[in-house]
Amino acid sequence: MRAVRRALFAPWIPCYTAQMSAPISPVLDRLLDPVGRCLTPEVARALVALRLDPATQAHLDELADKSTEGRLSEAERAEYQAYVSALDPIAILQSKARRLLASTREGP
Repeated sequence: MRAVRRALFAPWIPCYTAQMSAPISPVLDRLLDPVGRCLTPEVARALVALRLDPATQAHLDELADKSTEGRLSEAERAEYQAYVSALDPIAILQSKARRLLASTREGP
């Protein structure tokens, strides 16, 4: 399941569940367009390479698994939603960075 989540979003972003908000917001994507236009290839490569530290990634994976299984407590659900909300802008910027690198044929 984690491999599927990571293929759909940035490497650290868990899949949304029916109980969570909608996938990455088109409004947020539009709001971050000016930031995306400021990216240089060097900054784009750095954005694409961003990863969570292993302990945080493991905790997020645990929350994601519990969410998928419907076993999150209210406190865990709030924490999970906070992670997802905080990671949305990073995922959008990573997507913009990948597009820039692909258009300049620089790759990550």
